[in-house]
Amino acid sequence: MTAAVVLTVAIALSGGADAGPAAEGPPPNVATVQRGKLSAMISAAGILTYQARSDGSPAALTNQASGTYTTLPDVGDTVACGGVLYRVDERPVLLLCGPVPAYRELSSGDAGRDVQQLNQNLHRLGYDRAAGVQIGPDERNFTSNTQRALEQLQRAKGLQVTGKLSTGVAIFQATPVRIARVTAEPGGPARPGTPVAQVTSDTLGVQVNLEPWQQDQVKPGAEVQVALPSNASVTGKVVRLGAIAKPSDAQAGGPAEAIVPVFIGLDDPAKARGLDEAPVQVQITIQGVDDALSVPVTALVGKAGGGFAVEVVRDGGKRELVAVQPGLFDTGGGRVQVEGGLRAGDHVVVPSI
Repeated sequence: MTAAVVLTVAIALSGGADAGPAAEGPPPNVATVQRGKLSAMISAAGILTYQARSDGSPAALTNQASGTYTTLPDVGDTVACGGVLYRVDERPVLLLCGPVPAYRELSSGDAGRDVQQLNQNLHRLGYDRAAGVQIGPDERNFTSNTQRALEQLQRAKGLQVTGKLSTGVAIFQATPVRIARVTAEPGGPARPGTPVAQVTSDTLGVQVNLEPWQQDQVKPGAEVQVALPSNASVTGKVVRLGAIAKPSDAQAGGPAEAIVPVFIGLDDPAKARGLDEAPVQVQITIQGVDDALSVPVTALVGKAGGGFAVEVVRDGGKRELVAVQPGLFDTGGGRVQVEGGLRAGDHVVVPSI
């Protein structure tokens, strides 16, 4: 809600008045002027889900090995970096983590981003230390240390020890994965370049679809409160905003409404474990102030000559109208930021409930 809307509400509730001494009367209902943090929020319905691509849909795993699928994963399985995804002719195909797909065999003397991500995997998984060498995480060259660490990985995983990484041995994905769908069949032919499964990340998050006009209000990094079906709540942050899209399930014969998919990462995903596809309610912070004076929005009264005031109860019960300048409306707390002749701890008149 904008400040203009808040002020209109205040006028409707309170009517007009002139700033200055207020009429005496019976003891009023009062609220305290507070100093603290205020937040304006957008409320929306969301759904708990695992995400992969920028539009939230699963990503395809493309097989590069030749032979017969002898072991395939089950839907819902999670595979960590360095884990076994599936087996072809009983040989394991590994998941390694990195953004560059495997497109060539890697061996001594090669260099590039794909070599760097191999070195990062060997270091993070501890195979360089196991081989008695050390690989820097920024190393872009396939060195003798890379070869020795890779041989250590091959021994540990039951692969042929070659000191080279062929394209059929590993699939690179940006993060650990969760199997969303298996498209291959056990006993079926494994051919290079064919899909074997669809995957998402292994971390539960929230997807919210906003209207296009809300896109400029929501920013990556914005704080979020998520109400779970169990009535527990968990905090999170906006990870990214997708492009404006039209939902595929628009009603037949009617126009498809444009939406903006917003993806939210949870600070503690474990709190939502087991709730995949469950509906949730979210509040996204779109604006905030860390230190401001505020009053209940119902304390605002419109001045006859324009502007706004609050009725302050002074010592001895004396009441006085004090002009204020409204600012940010706190969506969740029903309070509004005010500037004027007020101090924290003052008491202002609010309507009877």
